[in-house]
Amino acid sequence: MKQKTSLKVLLEILIISTRLGLTSFGGPVAHLGYFHNEYILRRKWIDEKSYADLVALCQFLPGPASSQVGIGIGVMRAGALGGIVSFIGFTLPSVIALILFAVLLTEFNVANAGWIQGLKIVAVAVVAHAILGMSAKLAPDLSRKTLALLALIVTLLWQSAFSQVAVILLAGLAGFLLYKNHSDTQKSELKVPLSKRFAIICLTLFFGLLILLPILREATALNWIAMFDSFYRSGSLVFGGGHVVLPLLEQEFVPTGWLSEEAFLAGYGAAQAVPGPLFTFAAYLGAVMNGWQGGLIATVAIFLPAFLLIYGTLPFWDSLRRNPKIKGALMGVNAAVIGILISAFYHPIWTSTILAPVDFAFAAVLFSMLVYWKLPPWMVVLTGAIGGWIIGMV
Repeated sequence: MKQKTSLKVLLEILIISTRLGLTSFGGPVAHLGYFHNEYILRRKWIDEKSYADLVALCQFLPGPASSQVGIGIGVMRAGALGGIVSFIGFTLPSVIALILFAVLLTEFNVANAGWIQGLKIVAVAVVAHAILGMSAKLAPDLSRKTLALLALIVTLLWQSAFSQVAVILLAGLAGFLLYKNHSDTQKSELKVPLSKRFAIICLTLFFGLLILLPILREATALNWIAMFDSFYRSGSLVFGGGHVVLPLLEQEFVPTGWLSEEAFLAGYGAAQAVPGPLFTFAAYLGAVMNGWQGGLIATVAIFLPAFLLIYGTLPFWDSLRRNPKIKGALMGVNAAVIGILISAFYHPIWTSTILAPVDFAFAAVLFSMLVYWKLPPWMVVLTGAIGGWIIGMV
């Protein structure tokens, strides 16, 4: 049966992803928690196993993992256009906010507002809920619990751009050896309404731009091509999410004189204060260098690799994940992802958010609202913002 891609479906994706884009504080791991709660538990757009496998794929690909997961869910819901609409909804609020920050940051100090701290505490509750739910399904036996523990230890003690990639590769190898003959009774269907021909075009374009843009940069000496190249390359070569891309961006733009160290750090503080993906920090940098047009160019350039990679791999992903040996490797990778999520839950989410007993007490209240009292997420977010403001006033 052909997947429905009506205007109604696209509008539904846009509304839900925009709501997530306005309320999803806490970084990529928190975003996965928000996605899990909204798309899987509440709306059941895809099943738990497909979501876990999509997260595993996006953890393995370079680029912003949570944004790629959001794009992938949009693709499965409504094809290539669904992925674009899902991305726009989730990303545009923080892009607009950071372009405005580029103009107004010197006037306000929003990053230290009490309600921002409250929303960060909401992220703690959401991520804790997601980890508990996903770990029960992805690490049910002793060997997978052990893989998750080892992934947690390694990524916590060895924090580098390559630690996550190394852990995922090793976990995949361990899963292949342990579970290559495992019979999986859980049925899971991953509908990807993209052709393999389209996927090959996307992958060719990804590598082609990676090679062509530096050549064009040297040949033309145009500022906007140089800027596009720097952002595209940063989005193509980074593993581990937004925090890892920051040193790459600093190296690209501060020593070359495109902007000052002070402006870079001020924008970094602003990026922490807004919801949505941290990669939208590029919008701030582009706006500082070339106005709002520069902000939009920078946003397109840094996220374009994520689109090309997810569109290029998804059509092959379902057949790959059905192969028994690949299934075994995925079981290992999914267990390792749990360890990686717990590691990121501790640092930077917990260490930068739970600073006093009152923070922990408030996080426990928000967790109970979400998990035990089953209150809608918007109510939990609103309570977090108001509670954070009150705590900041006391």
